[in-house]
Amino acid sequence: MSTRTTRAGAVAIAACLTLAACAEGASQDPDDVGGGQNGNGNGAEGSAFDAGAELSGELQIMGFGLGDDVATSRFDIAKEALGQDVTINHVEGALDIQQFLTSVASGNPPDIVYAAREEIGSFASRGAIMPLTECIEGEGIAIDDFKDNAMNQVTFDGTVYAIPEFNTVQITYANSELLDQAGLTVEDVNGSDWEALSSANEALTQTEGGDLSVIGYDSKLPEFFPLWARSNGVDLISEDSRTSQLNDPAVVEALEYAVGIYEAQGGFGAVKALRDSADFFGEGNQFASDTLGAMPMEQWYLNVLNDVTPDVPLAFDAYRGKDGEPIAYAGGSAWAIPADSDNPEAACRFARSMTEVDTWIAAAENRIQLREEDGGIFTGLLTGNEVADQEIYEMVEPTGSEVWDAGIEAMYNANDYAFNYNASPADAQFKSAWEDAVNSVLSGQQSPQDALDKAHEEAQAALDEAWAVWDEEG
Repeated sequence: MSTRTTRAGAVAIAACLTLAACAEGASQDPDDVGGGQNGNGNGAEGSAFDAGAELSGELQIMGFGLGDDVATSRFDIAKEALGQDVTINHVEGALDIQQFLTSVASGNPPDIVYAAREEIGSFASRGAIMPLTECIEGEGIAIDDFKDNAMNQVTFDGTVYAIPEFNTVQITYANSELLDQAGLTVEDVNGSDWEALSSANEALTQTEGGDLSVIGYDSKLPEFFPLWARSNGVDLISEDSRTSQLNDPAVVEALEYAVGIYEAQGGFGAVKALRDSADFFGEGNQFASDTLGAMPMEQWYLNVLNDVTPDVPLAFDAYRGKDGEPIAYAGGSAWAIPADSDNPEAACRFARSMTEVDTWIAAAENRIQLREEDGGIFTGLLTGNEVADQEIYEMVEPTGSEVWDAGIEAMYNANDYAFNYNASPADAQFKSAWEDAVNSVLSGQQSPQDALDKAHEEAQAALDEAWAVWDEEG
C-alpha cells in the first residue's frame, strides 16, 4: 500500500468526520468519499506475513466482546497462537464506527477491528482497512473453507479485505399452543403463502379492552426488509452492487405486505409497544407469556429460549419464500486490519486463529461440555466457515425432543439457503436509505411507494458517486 493512498484515505475520512456524517451506525455522505485506496495493494508497507514467524509487540483490538463461552474459548486459543511476546490490549464492546474512523484519520488506529461485514465495502473504499492478499497467503488462511455468502460481503472489487466469522440467519419461531387454538400449523406462518399468513395473523391476534394483548405475527421490520423482498423474488440491490432496486414493484409490494401485517393489528406502534414490554432474553419472553403467535428471528435465539424457557410450547421451521424454499438474509462480523496498523502480522495471525476450523471445533466441544453440565442441549453453531459448520453439525446429537430437533434442522437449512449483497463503496449509505424508508412508512409519514422512490434516488446517487470515485482511482 502506498503512502499516497494511505494519506488520501485518511483525508477522506477526516473530511467525513468534519461534516459529522460518520456517527456510529450512520451513513457517510457520498460527496465526502474520496481518495480511497484501490484494491491493488497487498498489505501494510514493510510487513512480512509468515505463519512460522515469532511475533512480538502489542496487539490492540477494537470492537470485540468476550460475552460468551464461544468467544472466550476462541480468544484463549488465539492468544496462545500469538505467543507470549505479544501483549493484547483489548477494550470490550461493539465497534464505535466514528471512534474507529477518527483513529484512522489521526494515524493512530487499533491493530485489528471486529466489524459488521456490511461495513467492509465502505471501509475498504475509503482506505481505512488494508487488502489481505499477502496476509492470507503468508499466514496460510484457508480462505476456500469459508461460505461464499460470507466472503461476498468482505470481498470488494475482487480483493478480500476481512476474514469473516459467524453467520446469522433467520428461521420461523411460533407458539405451538396458540397455533393449535387457532387451528393452525407452523406451515401457515413460515412465509411461503402470504394469503395464509395474513389469515393466520388475523386468527392469532388478540385484544383486551381495545389494546393489543397478543401479537399475531411480527414481520420484524425494519431489519428484515431484505428478507421480505427476496421472499417476493427480488433483491434491494443488483448483483454487482451498483444499481439500487429499492423502488422495484416487487420491493414495494413486499413492504406494503409486511407493513400491512402490523396495520391489521392496530399499527406498528401497538405491536412495538407490546413487543418491547416482554422480557425478551428472560423467562418472561413473548412465547412464555403467550403474547406472540409467530415471527422470523435469528437462529441464536434458539439457544436463548432453550436456556431460559425450554418447556414452553414452540414450533420451528425455516423462513420460506413464496416458492416454498428456505431463505435467510445472512449477516455476521469479520476481522479487518486497519491500513496503518502498527502490528499487522500479529493481527493477521489473530484473525486466522480465531476463524480456523480447529478453533471452532474446540469452541463447540467446550460448549457441548458446558451444556451437559447445565442439563441443556447443544443447538449447533454457524461459524461462517463451511468446513467447520459441517463438522460441528455432525457433533449435534438428537435432543430427544422433536420440537428442538426441528429448530436445529431449520437453522442449518436456513444457512444452506442464505443470501446477502456483495460489498460496495456505499454500503452504509445504501442501508441507511432503505432503513429510513421503512421507518418512515412504519411511522405513517410516507406511503411505501413514496418512501421507496425517495430512498431509491438517494441510494442510487450514493452508489453512483462512490463507484465513480473508486473506478476513477482504479
